[in-house]
Amino acid sequence: MDLDTNEAILATQAALAQASQLAVQYSFSIVGALLLLFIGWWLAALLSRWTHAGLMRVRGIDETLARFFANVVRYGALILVFVTVLGQFGVQTASIIAALGAAGLAIGLALQGTLQNIAAGIMLLVLRPFRVGEYIDTGSISGTIVEIGLFATELKTPDGLYRLAPNSTLWNVPITNFSRLPTRRFELKVGIDYNDDIDLAEEIMRDHAEADARVLKDPAISTHVDQLGDSAVVITLWYWTAASDFWSTSREMIKKVKKSFDENGISIPFPQVTYHGSPQMVALPERFVDARAKEA
Repeated sequence: MDLDTNEAILATQAALAQASQLAVQYSFSIVGALLLLFIGWWLAALLSRWTHAGLMRVRGIDETLARFFANVVRYGALILVFVTVLGQFGVQTASIIAALGAAGLAIGLALQGTLQNIAAGIMLLVLRPFRVGEYIDTGSISGTIVEIGLFATELKTPDGLYRLAPNSTLWNVPITNFSRLPTRRFELKVGIDYNDDIDLAEEIMRDHAEADARVLKDPAISTHVDQLGDSAVVITLWYWTAASDFWSTSREMIKKVKKSFDENGISIPFPQVTYHGSPQMVALPERFVDARAKEA
């Protein structure tokens, strides 16, 4: 063999030796990485299940919230496993962690509104100002709660419309929950003529409330003169009923009181305007009749 052939053989042998050495070296890293991936994946799923089961034992924790935190734990564990696997191959994990932190900050700034809705959704699920099936009003949004999500809340309006409200719009405003408390007070104000019998009007209103089985006896039913208006004496009826019976009893009560007032000669006056002036002022609009109409 010549010199060039010997050098080629030696170079080939050196390359094979180096390759075998690298294969042996990285085979352990590959096996370790696969083991880490398998164990890490299993532990992430296990931690997620434990988190979900633990949160579900806490009273008042919503299923959606429990799943959210369980997924956070799972994906957080998987990220740690991924970084550890890269470390097995000699990759500098500090730079990767810094890059992940920077990416998380950028994503957080880009999704600021979305993250705000998530934070509001978590607070709504934890504090529970309303639940599924309850009717709420925020001034701009009202309806029956259909579903509470992490990003938005689904509602159904009284006229059967579907409404999706971002959680941040529900968290940052006062909420009136019409269904949370078991009982509600109904207030009926009726103005009667000054010449009508006040005691009779109060008796009629009180009798109708007492005759309705849906009206609660405690707190007691009450009537009183609320104010002396410009054209009427305003009488107020107060009674309490179950929240589920509020709307039906209130509508029926208004109708019954009006019919009974009519039967007993109690009038409900309406605003009237009395004109004080000269006849010339009353006839004033005639001066502005179109000239063409006069000619005709």
